[in-house]
This record gives sequence, structure tokens and C-alpha cells, in this order.
Amino acid sequence: MAYLLGYDVGSSSVKAALVEIETGRCVASTFSPATEMPIQAPKAGWAEQDPERWWQELIHATRQLQRQADLQQVKAIGISYQMHGLVCVDEKQQVLRPAIIWCDSRAVDIGRKAFEQLGQDFCLEHLLNSPGNFTASKLRWVKIHEPQLYARIKHVLLPGDYVAMRLTGECNTTLTGLSEGIWWDYQQQLVSKQLLEYYEIDEQLLPPLVPIFGEQGRLTRQSAEILGLPVGIPVSYRAGDQPNNAFSLKVLHPGEAAATAGTSAVIYSVADRAVADKRSRINTFVHVTHKPEQPRFGLLLCINGAGILNSWLRKYWQNQGYDDMNRQAASIAPGADGLLLFPFGNGAERVLENRLLQAHLMDIDLNRHTAAHVFRAAQEGVAFALKYGYDILQQIGSSVQIIRAGMANMFLSPIFREVFTQTTGAILELYETDGAQGAARAAGVGAGIFASPEESFMGMKKRLELHPDEAGMQRYAALYAQWKERLEALLHVQDMSSGLLV
Repeated sequence: MAYLLGYDVGSSSVKAALVEIETGRCVASTFSPATEMPIQAPKAGWAEQDPERWWQELIHATRQLQRQADLQQVKAIGISYQMHGLVCVDEKQQVLRPAIIWCDSRAVDIGRKAFEQLGQDFCLEHLLNSPGNFTASKLRWVKIHEPQLYARIKHVLLPGDYVAMRLTGECNTTLTGLSEGIWWDYQQQLVSKQLLEYYEIDEQLLPPLVPIFGEQGRLTRQSAEILGLPVGIPVSYRAGDQPNNAFSLKVLHPGEAAATAGTSAVIYSVADRAVADKRSRINTFVHVTHKPEQPRFGLLLCINGAGILNSWLRKYWQNQGYDDMNRQAASIAPGADGLLLFPFGNGAERVLENRLLQAHLMDIDLNRHTAAHVFRAAQEGVAFALKYGYDILQQIGSSVQIIRAGMANMFLSPIFREVFTQTTGAILELYETDGAQGAARAAGVGAGIFASPEESFMGMKKRLELHPDEAGMQRYAALYAQWKERLEALLHVQDMSSGLLV
């Protein structure tokens, strides 16, 4: 049997999956570590991880696969990874500092100032986004605050670029990578000279481009021996976790959308034109199936605080397992008896215009509310936050009727599925797949094993399909309206206290 190997390098774990080429079935799947990887926060709003930890967990996950299949039959490797991170390496490919990851907020003010001084019209027309809290702004922070370290940088990499470097020994990136880092000028179709000049960043720090689908390097002998894989097999696909999740769910064309609810929660819609949200609450990136003659863009709505909220509750409330938390939540009626939870406690939220609102649990009645009420309010709060962003997606022209998701993370909860479906009003399709499987299938496309993306999806199974109903939509519309009203009040108070309103 011949296989394709996919890795999904997240902030909580590294997943690995083997897909059998002949049948398209996932024959083995593992993840490491058994508990979530820690995120370091040396200061409020910061979020860092050690890239070496990602590599070690990738090794552990691969060795677990060895117990389930013959890895010498692997023909190609695909990589999915947490987006927007910054990894700095020197000329010997040694990491110079902990990675500044996606939910780190230290560069918010740098990006906001760039948005104003480069000009909002320029940024939205050329970059499709505010420079915001993305990779380019994080590198500018390093240049300002760690100049001696900055002087030693040979290349700046995204997390997936780093993993590919460890596999192949080569530093490179992709067009989707330049797009998600807010390096790419969509008008000029090249790296933005204006942004580089404004941030005083040398373009040579950006690694060379390789195709999204196609040979990106070959497995070195050293890495092959460590991982138990054949020497010289290609790394033939790389993409950020959200474009890759969309690919994993066969979301390839305009009007199709994918959702996730892991550490963060996302709705990702594909469009055939470059759309920009004037307030940069929704972000636009190059989708994996983009071609100059057939453009494809991903409109990304991200809520930073989702599964991480559930994890926090499990760890600090009563240390319950997720299944038990879901059962308790199901014992409480919709609305959680008036308890409201706002899940914005994992860094600055793009959908809130990069405000650092933090999480809020409101209207607690000490005589009525229990842990079960909190678990219910948390799931409703995440779904309502997605609804808040989903409405913005619709306003900027995304027309979505069906949303696809993997049967994983918060979508394992019947309560969350119900609230999500009834609140958005979209049909929800759930599939037996994940990011690692998607990366494996895509590697087959990049290696020429599959003739097209469509061919790579044989063997993928739909698990469930949920439809909204009129009664449910009306019930949750009223609950969402109450939640939204309180959210807007919180934002108003924050703006008043920060001097944004006079």
C-alpha cells in the first residue's frame, strides 16, 4: 500500500494522518502531545511558542504512526500550520527567539499606525487588509525592540515554513504565506515595496517562493532517519490552517464556506474577486486554488477565543472532560437562564477591529447559576461571536448557503451544532476529515499523484447534515439580539475609557 502523509501544526498539538492513495481512506491518525501545548505569555497580550517544540511533537506523532502502518510506503508530505506566526532564523537555520504566534497582540498599535500613515485606501486596495497584527507588523516590532537580534536574522518564516525547513533543509514560502503575512501587493502582484519601505524591512529576509501545490523540497537523510520515512520524498503542499481546512472540506469555489471551532473559531468563504472589508474585521487572503487566470480568495472571519475557552473551563472550573461538559450544557435550556459569556479572551480580536476586549461572564445569579449554565453560555457565546462576524461576511458580499466543517472540536457538541445552525441560518455539513488529512490529500495533488483536487477527495465521508428551522431561528435570533446588545455596550464602555469616544 502507498500513502500520503499530512501534518497539521497547530498551537495546541501537532496532528499527523496517513491517507491511502488507492482508496482515499485515512488509515492512521495521531496527535502529540496528549495534552495541549502551552502558550507562553511573558506580558499581557503576548503569545509565544518554541518552534523546536513543534518539531519534537511532530517527531512523536510520526513515531506513533509507525505502529499503525509502514511509513516507508509514504510518497509525499503535505503541511498545514497555524497562520500569521513569526519565526526568525539565522544563516545556520537556528531559531533566534520564540515564535510570536497568531494570537499575540503586541504589534496591534504598529499595524494601526501603518494603516493610518500608509493610508486606508492604499492598504485596502493593495494589501486587502490593514497591516494589523499580522506577520509583517510583528517583524517591525522585533526590529524596534530587539535590534541586535533583528540584525542576525537571515530569513523570517511562518510556522509551516519552519517545519518545511526542518524536513527539507530549505527556507522558502508560498504565495498564500506572503498573503497571510500581509506582504503581498495584489495590484502589483509582487511583494509590497511600500510596506517594506515603511517598516524599514529588507526584502531579502523573505525566503524564496515555491508553489502551493508542487515540489517545495525533498526530505533530507537526517530527517528521514529521525522520522522513519523514505529519503528524498517531496514536500509537495503547504498552506495555513484555515485555507487548508477549506481544502480539506472540498471548499474550492466561490460561494462555498468552511468552519472550524478548535482553539479559535473560523468561517472561511471562497470568492472569485479580491474583496476588502473597509474596517479590516474580515481578512482576505489568497486561497490555495488561486490561479492568475482563475482567481480564488479566502474571506476569513476569525474568533480567537473558542476551544481555548472550553479548555480553560475544563482546566479551571471543575476539570471535567469535554463530553461531560457537553452533557451538562445540554441539561440547560437555550439562553442559559440569562447568563451571558463573551469569549474574547485570547488576544486582540480582528472582528472587533483589533480590540483587546478580554472574556466576560455577565449576569451571574449566585442562587440559580451552576457550572452547567456556564458551559451552556460558553457554547452559545462562541456561536454568537461567529454569527456577529458572519453578518459582516454577508455585508461585504459573501453569499453562503452551506457551511462545511469537520466532525471535531466544538462541532462534536450537539448544543454547539444546534446554536451554530439556527443562528447563522445556514445548512451545516459535517465530514469525517481534519486538517492533517486535507494536507495529505493536497500533497497527492502537488506530487502529481492525483490529477486534480476533486480527485483527491475519494474516500471522504459526510457524517451529518443539519438544517435550520423557523422556530429555532426565531428563538436564537432573540437570544443573539440580547447578546449583541450587551457586546456593543461593552465595546462602547471600552472606547469611552480609552478616549476613542469624546
